[in-house]
Amino acid sequence: MDASFQELLRVRRALFGCFLAIGFAMASWIVRTPSIRDALDASTAQMGMVLFGFSLGSMGGILQAGRIVARVGADRAILAGLGLAASGLLGVAGGTLAASAWLAGLGLGLVGLGMAVSEVAVNVLGAHVERGLSRPVLTAVHGCFSLGTTVGAACGLLIVAWGISVAWHMLVACAILAPMMIHVSRGVAGAPGARPGAGARHAGFLATIGADPRLLLIGLIVVAVALAEGAANDWLPLLIVDAHGASEKTGSLLFTAFAATMTAGRFLGTGALRRFGPVAVMRVSGIIGALGILAVILAPNLYLAGAAVVLWGIGASLGFPVAMSAGAANGPNPAARIGVLATIGYTAFLVGPPMLGFIGERIGLSLAMLVVLGLLAFPIVFAFALGPARGPAAPESYSRSR
Repeated sequence: MDASFQELLRVRRALFGCFLAIGFAMASWIVRTPSIRDALDASTAQMGMVLFGFSLGSMGGILQAGRIVARVGADRAILAGLGLAASGLLGVAGGTLAASAWLAGLGLGLVGLGMAVSEVAVNVLGAHVERGLSRPVLTAVHGCFSLGTTVGAACGLLIVAWGISVAWHMLVACAILAPMMIHVSRGVAGAPGARPGAGARHAGFLATIGADPRLLLIGLIVVAVALAEGAANDWLPLLIVDAHGASEKTGSLLFTAFAATMTAGRFLGTGALRRFGPVAVMRVSGIIGALGILAVILAPNLYLAGAAVVLWGIGASLGFPVAMSAGAANGPNPAARIGVLATIGYTAFLVGPPMLGFIGERIGLSLAMLVVLGLLAFPIVFAFALGPARGPAAPESYSRSR
């Protein structure tokens, strides 16, 4: 095993750790959304605006992430993003203590900003590692995000059961994140591929799409699968609590089941991706996810809703990483392509929470999920765009479709 191969493995482990930390931070506040709502005395629509802080921070981060990566490098961007996310959790703690919706929203904005910057940088490095190792990496990296959410949700479930306040919960989460950030910093420091070349640095949004218009179709897929995942991340605990009269513990438990299903799907789905290719995997994922969301909407009792949540998690597990990986692999300048897809995809995180909140205020959160269900037609219909590019410029890939 040569030194360059060992270096790629070191970077891959660090990327795993980064997404594990991001997922843990994400779940730490998601499982407490009912408690945050109660502490702020917020309505569903007002809670949607608090969540809008997360979406706004995410969009701000995604719009600037390409410039940040180009200026300071993906390795430093990852560390800066993790620091911002941890600071945001402290803001959420302060917001609940002061019963201040704007402070809680600001905290979520910092979490979203940090996650967006880190995520783009990780995907840039992940695409580089995939090419170097000639094997899928991003699906497992995103699997670590889901594993982080599972661990974070499980810890949160215990903390809810013990009656610990949101503020103390966020402080404990930050303490746990500290050693994880040290591990990531050691792994990504000076990583190969951390700084894109001059061509990637100057390729703009429209220029990248102009070079390959298929990115627009892939972008629509990313919007749909990101919202399918994000809707559960933002609203699933409240959806279960409000639609079925369940307790906060039960809502958190089902979110934990969703996160665990996402984790298993992403780790086990690597084999399916190599065997069947991204087109078939995306179509099947879209169908399963749509069936799961429809079952959640129509479920007459909590038990069937719980089974539907698992189906939802299976369908949502591979959509985002497969779209990002295939989108980066099927053309030149992978860093710029990832930036375009991330910018398009985070539109779902920007408009999703407040949109579903306002719709849910009028017709209920269950019926609001019909929006997510309808958008899942995109990955089913446009999955062909994830196939190999025609022509001599098409790059090599690990997928079966190559």
